[in-house]
Amino acid sequence: MNQLFDELKDIITEQRNPDTMDIDSKSTEDILIVINSEDRKVASTVAGEIPYIARGVELIVESLERGGRLIYIGAGTSGRLGVLDAAECPPTFGTPPERIQGIIAGGYGALVRAVEGAEDNKKEGANAVRERDVGDRDTVVGISACKRTPYVVGAIEEARRRGAKTIYVTATPRDGLNVPCDVAICPVTGPEIIMGSTRMKAATATKLVLNMLTTASMIRIGKIYENMMVDLQPTSKKLIERAKKTIMIVTGVDYDTASKFLKRAKYNTKTAIVMMLANVDYETAKERLEKCDGFVRKAISQ
Repeated sequence: MNQLFDELKDIITEQRNPDTMDIDSKSTEDILIVINSEDRKVASTVAGEIPYIARGVELIVESLERGGRLIYIGAGTSGRLGVLDAAECPPTFGTPPERIQGIIAGGYGALVRAVEGAEDNKKEGANAVRERDVGDRDTVVGISACKRTPYVVGAIEEARRRGAKTIYVTATPRDGLNVPCDVAICPVTGPEIIMGSTRMKAATATKLVLNMLTTASMIRIGKIYENMMVDLQPTSKKLIERAKKTIMIVTGVDYDTASKFLKRAKYNTKTAIVMMLANVDYETAKERLEKCDGFVRKAISQ
């Protein structure tokens, strides 16, 4: 028997879902009801992984506080989700693009078109890690719905060899995972609605996990005040207006005053808030934020 076939035949995402066996005979509305019913199971599955997600957050926070990076690596849908999460961090949290990165097997062209066979090359996964000079200050997150993707396994093995912390996100059970890593996050979403189509429930669970990893990490390093994005980069008209709205909510001032202080703060929302609530000038607000590692609450009360 083929070795790959032997590996795949027992993986849970490659099994048939007993609840969708007759989906091809249903009406459009009934198909959608079945899909929605399966999707509702995903959030509770992710909830069961919170202790492991929390451990992953601690590793990421430690890396970022030491000047290291968070690097996602995956193939196909998993790779796209990692690149997406990384790409959304700079505008949302004001992180430099190099601090949170996403790597996808086959390169960025694979984001919009499948690159056949890219996921099967273990050496290329290791090479991707070497090319980015991954070291002991970094955390590397491997994403593989079916656990065995050679590209991802090669990357994680190389990252560990170079001293990085490693997290593995997979939709298969923890007790069957034979990829050494510091933390395994295993939201087991069960057989897919369409056998083997991990772009569905497994991908939804992965997206939820990645959202939690970065959002919780950003909160922990001071990128959020109350529940607002105060470190967003106002690089578009929409984001400039969002920054003004945030200042208005936090300080209680009107639109014109918020606009004036945002401009005085050189379009840095955090600085504008500290200037207003602590009644200090721009330079003092900046200095306070630097001394408080970017935490707005601490800078205001200093």
